[in-house]
Amino acid sequence: MQFQSINKTKGILYAAVSSSTFGLAPFFSVMLLNVGFSSFEVLSYRWGIASLTLILFGWLSGCNFRLNKKDFGTVFLLSLFRAATSLSLLIAYQNIASGVASIIHFMYPLAVAMSMILFFHEKRSAWIITAISMSIVGAILLSSGNIGHGNGSTTLGIISACISVFSYIIGVRKSRAVQIESTVLTCYVMGLGALLFIICGCFTSGIRLVTEGVTWLYILGLALPATAISNITLVKAIKHIGPTLTSIFGAMEPLTAVIIGIVAFKESFTVASAIGIMLIVTAVTIVVCKKK
Repeated sequence: MQFQSINKTKGILYAAVSSSTFGLAPFFSVMLLNVGFSSFEVLSYRWGIASLTLILFGWLSGCNFRLNKKDFGTVFLLSLFRAATSLSLLIAYQNIASGVASIIHFMYPLAVAMSMILFFHEKRSAWIITAISMSIVGAILLSSGNIGHGNGSTTLGIISACISVFSYIIGVRKSRAVQIESTVLTCYVMGLGALLFIICGCFTSGIRLVTEGVTWLYILGLALPATAISNITLVKAIKHIGPTLTSIFGAMEPLTAVIIGIVAFKESFTVASAIGIMLIVTAVTIVVCKKK
C-alpha cells in the first residue's frame, strides 16, 4: 500500500512538472521570434536539440530504436502531422496572445473525441456533447476580448491555433504506431520533424548559426525543459498514474502559458477570459474522464 502511495506521488509530481514545463514553450518561442528568428529556425533548433536529448535518454534507458518498413512509413506520416501542428501553433503565437493560442490548442482532446464520433463511429455521449458545447462557449468568451497583438492578423492566429488542435493523436490511436514504445516514437517523430524544418528553412530564409549567449538560453529553454524534459516526465507520469490523471494535470500547461503571457508580454485578461478558460478546462477534464 505504501509503495502504491509513493508511486502515485511520483506520478503526480511528474505530471505537474511535465504540464508546467510544456507551458513554458510559448514564452521561449515568442522570445526567439522577437529576436528575428523565422518559424522554421525556431522549430529546427527546438526539435533538433530535443530529439538528440531524447535519443540519449532512450539509449540510456535501453530502448530498441529499430523499426521495420511498415512502422517507419507510419512514423513518417505522424511526423508530418506533428510538424504541421507545431508550425501552425507558432504562427498563432505570432498573431494572437500566446495564452489564448495555448488554451485553444489545449482543446485537442475535444477535437479527438468529436473526430472519433464523426469519422470512426464511436458511440455518442451526452457528456461529450455537453463538454464540446461548453468548450465552444468558452472559446467565444476567450476570443471576445483584445486577443490580437502587434501587426498580426487575429483571424489568421485563431485559424492557426485551431489547426494546431488536430495533432497526430488520432493517427497514433488508429495506426501501427500504438505498438511502438512511446519514447522511441517521440524520438523518431521529433527527429524527422527537425529534418523537415531544417530543409524548409534552407529553402526559405535560411538557418542561422547562433553565437549570442542570450539567444542560446532561449533555444535551450525551449528545447530542454519545454520539450525534452516535459516529454520524458510525461512518459514517466503515464507509467505511474495512467493517462487519464496525467491528462487532467495537463491543465497546468495552458494556465502556465496564460500567466506567463500576462506577466511577461502584458497580455490582457478579463472576467470573460477567466470564465472562458474555466469552461474549456472543465470541458477537457470531462472528456478525459469519460473517455477512460
